[in-house]
Amino acid sequence: MTDENVTVKEFLIPPGVENVLQTLEAQGFEAWLVGGCVRDHLLGKIPKDYDVATNASTCQVMSAFEGVRVIETGVKHGTVTVISGGIPVEVTTFRTDGAYSDGRHPDSVRFASDIRDDLGRRDFTVNAIAYSPRRGYVDLFGGGSDLRSGVIRCVGDPDVRFGEDALRILRAMRFASVLGFAVEDGTAASIHRCKGLLSKIAVERVTKEFTGLLCGANAAGVLREYADVVALIIPPCAAMFGFEQHNPYHDRDVWEHTLGVVQAVPPVTVMRLAALLHDVGKPLCFTVDESGRGHFYGHETIGADIVRHVLDSYIRVDRHTGERVLFLVEHHGEPILPDRKIMRRRLARYGEEPLRQLIALHRADTAGQAADAVSERPAELEEAERLLDALVEESACTTLSGLAVRGGDLMAMGIPKGPMIGRILNELLREVCAETLENSGQALRARASQLYSRMDG
Repeated sequence: MTDENVTVKEFLIPPGVENVLQTLEAQGFEAWLVGGCVRDHLLGKIPKDYDVATNASTCQVMSAFEGVRVIETGVKHGTVTVISGGIPVEVTTFRTDGAYSDGRHPDSVRFASDIRDDLGRRDFTVNAIAYSPRRGYVDLFGGGSDLRSGVIRCVGDPDVRFGEDALRILRAMRFASVLGFAVEDGTAASIHRCKGLLSKIAVERVTKEFTGLLCGANAAGVLREYADVVALIIPPCAAMFGFEQHNPYHDRDVWEHTLGVVQAVPPVTVMRLAALLHDVGKPLCFTVDESGRGHFYGHETIGADIVRHVLDSYIRVDRHTGERVLFLVEHHGEPILPDRKIMRRRLARYGEEPLRQLIALHRADTAGQAADAVSERPAELEEAERLLDALVEESACTTLSGLAVRGGDLMAMGIPKGPMIGRILNELLREVCAETLENSGQALRARASQLYSRMDG
């Protein structure tokens, strides 16, 4: 029973998942793969996880897998997770959902006996396709056609779907970004209409979907199309919309420049968030000189303050990610020059990974500027990164631990234990990084003696 809307492809199901399907079928129940695993398979991708829908109740599922590890992940809603062949497989009883008074979860569910009822409750047509090795595909809502056409479309009335679960608004945007799909007109209009419902959703869930969207291949296009949703999620972004820069380095407004930078940095959360927020401070510090040229003096510092507020109030990421985003925003205005001494000092001050990310942000920032005004910058950045590669390859001393002397060596010279030891070591490191002092025990001890005489005197 293969639906004609679906282009048939051989579905290579992992043995552990196949065992779940076969076990349920052997007990006389239907067992269907549903949701993302079917969608990914039809797109030619290897599924990341597997969901099974069945007409067996949770008690019957647990009985069928007696002796196998089964986790009661959502018994109230008919879901258990079977660990089969080392793979967690979510098994859910066919159901239809009741009202969603909290805008996120159904108040109640009604268990059903037909896969068609179960598919009708799902969010998007591309996620409402079921597959059974015995029965083939069921596609009641044209999900196969939408996959071929590259379209995200709600199942049924989009206002109803988003009213049930407002997080679906961001899920639609994330799918459009990650898959490079277009959002169907009716669904798109509903996103704009219903965006206010996102206020009901926990910040952590919003963050997960939004950062997933940011890391998609079509992030800039989705952010542009749904800028009103972005402004609701991160209100300070709204000030960038249409803000003209009046500067020869910029032929786009702040928002369009930002979108170019987002698209040009690597698709990882730290870089995409930093790119999105790197110029968020510009509208608050805009000035125009006598010639009519726009300037944004201090926008990095102001932007860092805004980012702190964003990370406290609107986007909830882990501490490491937040600190790195803040670092990149605060320092993105510092020039990256192909000068060995400067690169060595930066490497000592920031560390290798943050410095590489800062270079990547500079490269993307340049890509988002007027090409004729920054024609030399790409080559300069390439040379700066080659210098960084050489310094790392040489294992150049950039930290106190890399110095050829330790605090004990200085004390053995008669320098008393205490804060002076630290001051001398830091000065030695600074001079080694500036390549005005050789990193050898003899040279460092001689210089330490001079510094001590000066400080002690």
